[in-house]
Amino acid sequence: MFARLEKINTEVANTILALPKSERRQLTSKAFADIEIGSAWINQTIRNANARTQVKCFKRLPLETNNQNWRLHRVGDTFSLGFGLVRGIKKRIPIEVHAASHRDWLEALLEGEAKAGSLKLVQSKKGIWYACLSVSMEVPDAKETDRWIGVDRGQNVPAVAATPDGPVIFWKAKQVRHVRRIYAHRRRKLQKAGKHQAVKKLESKERRIVTHINHCISKDLVAMASRLGAGIRLEDLSGIRRSTKQRKKTKSDAGQNRDYWPFFQFETFVAYKAVQAGVAIDKIRPHYTSKTCHHCGAINDRKKHAYVCTRCGHKAHADANAAMNVRDWHGLCCPLNL
Repeated sequence: MFARLEKINTEVANTILALPKSERRQLTSKAFADIEIGSAWINQTIRNANARTQVKCFKRLPLETNNQNWRLHRVGDTFSLGFGLVRGIKKRIPIEVHAASHRDWLEALLEGEAKAGSLKLVQSKKGIWYACLSVSMEVPDAKETDRWIGVDRGQNVPAVAATPDGPVIFWKAKQVRHVRRIYAHRRRKLQKAGKHQAVKKLESKERRIVTHINHCISKDLVAMASRLGAGIRLEDLSGIRRSTKQRKKTKSDAGQNRDYWPFFQFETFVAYKAVQAGVAIDKIRPHYTSKTCHHCGAINDRKKHAYVCTRCGHKAHADANAAMNVRDWHGLCCPLNL
């Protein structure tokens, strides 16, 4: 039933897109009274069609309604959603909660600690239907702190965290590089065979794997910051793809190509998880953090993973040295001997 009604909903949205803009804005659910979908859902479809002016035709528009057309219930450990999708019919559908964090949000909704938003019915590629609920909730303000975890991001090592008490934590990139190279090789074979649809599916799967890895690393990082009572300090890598150059040999390797590395996605995941946990976030300029000696402030060239200071003799892993610079960065400088 959900699939059939979603198809009808998509046809309604495409009908709206075919109309002139002046007529679209005057539409209400009365114009589609013959449609079996409830008026609250049709009104949201009209709003979605009017909002996306650049779309010429919807391939698939999920069913969506506002917070006034659905209710959350709980009996024992079972949650259920009640909503009127078809005109004149209201039903309650039990939902399965897979994660403890989702259960916390649902309980907050029932206790009035969170505010309900819209409800969207979405079907996954495996054919499973999900009820996507948008929830808004007050989060604690970030605590002021003088303890920071410096995070250096890179290609060989996705994240290196220098904790305020000294130890440095590494998250390796071996799995990411392997996934990039394997999937690039498979895509080349499929493109030569002319299987473009299979290429798109492969790209989608690769993107989901890398996104999952970024979620795991950011979750561990925020949990560590919350446990140590520290904030997270990151480099501002805005425009890094335009400001840094790559060799042709490096760019041809899918495991080393910087254009494939989702630095911004990782930063976004860390930011929203930190806000939810009340962890402070700070961003600094990235200039010379990888070349500056953490002990004396002299500038040297790093050689792959090794960093050796020619001034004081300090030796360290290059990424660990950079992470400590990010953690303790306060405009450090060194004397200039002419």
